[in-house]
Amino acid sequence: MSKSLARVIFALTAAFFAAFFVWPIFQILKGGFLDADGHITFDYLRAVLSDPVYRGGLRNSFLLACATTTLALLISLPLAVIADRFKFAGKNLLGSLILIPMILPPFVGAIGIKQIFGQYGALNAALIALGLRPEGWTFDWFAANQFWGIVLVQALSLYPIIYLNAVAALANIDPAMDEAAQNLGCTGFRRFRRITLPLIKSGLFAGGTIVFIWAFTELGTPLIFDYDRVTSVQIFYGLKDIGGNPFPFALVSVMLASSLALYAIGKGLFGRAGYAMMAKATSSGGARSLPFGAGLLCTILFCGVTLCAILPHIGVVLVAFSNDWYGTVVPHRFTLENFRIALGHDLTVPAIANSLKFASISTIIDIFLGVAIAYVIVRTKLWGRQILDFLSMLPLAVPGLVLAFGYLAMSQDGRFFSFLNPIENPTVLLVIAYSVRRLPYVVRSAAAGFQQTSETLEEAAQNLGAPPLKATFKITLPLIAANIIAGGLLAFSFAMLEVSDSLILAQKQHYYPITKAIMELFQLLGDGKFIASALGVWAMVFLGVTMVGMTILLGKKLGAIFRV
Repeated sequence: MSKSLARVIFALTAAFFAAFFVWPIFQILKGGFLDADGHITFDYLRAVLSDPVYRGGLRNSFLLACATTTLALLISLPLAVIADRFKFAGKNLLGSLILIPMILPPFVGAIGIKQIFGQYGALNAALIALGLRPEGWTFDWFAANQFWGIVLVQALSLYPIIYLNAVAALANIDPAMDEAAQNLGCTGFRRFRRITLPLIKSGLFAGGTIVFIWAFTELGTPLIFDYDRVTSVQIFYGLKDIGGNPFPFALVSVMLASSLALYAIGKGLFGRAGYAMMAKATSSGGARSLPFGAGLLCTILFCGVTLCAILPHIGVVLVAFSNDWYGTVVPHRFTLENFRIALGHDLTVPAIANSLKFASISTIIDIFLGVAIAYVIVRTKLWGRQILDFLSMLPLAVPGLVLAFGYLAMSQDGRFFSFLNPIENPTVLLVIAYSVRRLPYVVRSAAAGFQQTSETLEEAAQNLGAPPLKATFKITLPLIAANIIAGGLLAFSFAMLEVSDSLILAQKQHYYPITKAIMELFQLLGDGKFIASALGVWAMVFLGVTMVGMTILLGKKLGAIFRV
C-alpha cells in the first residue's frame, strides 16, 4: 500500500472519528459546562455533585462496577489458571461452555433471574416442596437487595471477558519462568502471586476494564430490577428534557470523566509494561495431567460455575416455553406459541428486520474501516499511526450510554447534525453508533492477522510486478480472512444485541431494534414477558452460533479481541 493511500485512510478515519466520536463528546461537555451566554461555568457540575440523589446514583454506579468486576475476577481467574495448567475430563468442552453467558445481554438474563428468585418464583416453590418453608411462604430474594441482584446478574454474564483475556495471557507465559522460580524455592501460591500474576496483569486489566465500564454504565439490568438509584437510569429519565435541562449533560460528563480516569489509572498501573519472554520451546512446560480425584474436582468446579452462570438463561428459556409460571418449580404447561408469536408479533417482526439491517450495515463499515486501520497501524511507518490506534480503541473505554447521549445532543434542532435527529428516523445514527462501538473488535482482530502474516509475502508479489494494493488484496487478505470474519461476526452479533444505543436512540416503534422490543414487551401486561423471553431465546440461539464460529476460527486468540 502506497504512502499516499495510507495518508488518505488516515485522513478519512480521522474525519470519521472527529464527526462521530469527538464531536458528540464535545456536545456533552458543551451542554454541561457552558451557560446560556456561552461562558464556561461549573455551576451545573456543582449542583449535580451537591444533589444527594445524583451523588448517590454515582456512588451506587461506582460500587456496582467495583463489585461486579471483583466478582467476575474471582470467578474467572481460578478457572483460567486451572484451564491453562491442568488436564482434566471434559476440559475442551467445558472451556467452550464457559462462554455461554456471553450469548445473552445481562438485562435479558435479569428477566429469568427474577422469575427464579422472585416472590412466587421457582426457588421459593422448591423450598416449600422440600418442606423447608411452610405453604404460602413468600420472599423476594432480589427485591430485598436489588444491588447484589444486579451485581450477580452482571458478573455471571460478563466474567467470560476476563476469562478469555486471562487464558490468552497465561498461554503467552514461558513455563521456564515458573520453573526458574520453583528451582529457587518459590512455590505454590507465592509463586503465582510473585511470578504469574505480574506477567498476566495487563491481560487482566484489558478484560477488567471492559467489565468495569460495562457495569458502571449498564442501563438495561437496573431498569429490569426497577433500581433507579444509579446514574445510567437517572440519565435515561433525564432524556425527556434534554433540550432545556443542563443537569443530564453534567451527569453524563461526570460519567465520561470517571470512566476515562479509571481507564487511564488502570492503564498506567497495569497496562504499561510487558515482559520479554523466551520461546516456549525452551521449556518442557505445559498442561499436566492430574490424579483422578483432583481432575474430578476441576471438572466439578467448571460445571458448577457454568450451571450458576446459565441460571438466567434457564429462567429465560423456561419463561419462553410457558404461558403461566406462578408459584411452581417449573411452569405448569409448556408451549411453543410464544416463539411463533415472537416471529409474527407486530412489534417483533419489524424489530428483527431493523436489527438485521442496522447490524449488517454497521458491520460492513467496520470491516472496511477496521482492515484499513489495522493495515496502517501494522504495515506502515506513517506518522500518527499510534494516534489512529488509540482512537480506534477508545470506544471501548467510553461508555455506550455516553456516546448515545452525545448523538442525541448533537442532533437536536438547530445543531449542525439536526438532519440526523432520531425522533424522525434513527437509522443513520444507530448504524453509526453500532459502527463506532464495535470497530475496536475488527481492528484488533485484523491487526493480529497482519502481525502473524509475514510481510515478505507481499514484497515477493510486488517484486513479481503486482502493485502494492493488489498484492494486499490477492496475498495478505486471504491469509487473514479467518481473523476478519471472526472480528466481523463479533461486531455483528454484539450490534444485534446492543442495549444503550438502542434504548436511547430508537424512539419510534417502527424503528425499534430487538433489544428495545424486548424491553417494551417486558413492560406490557399479560403475555408480554413470555413473548419478550421467546425473542431473547431466538437472540441466544443466534449469538450462540456466532460464538461457536469465532471460537473455531480464533481459539485462544479470541481474548485478544477484548483488549483496550
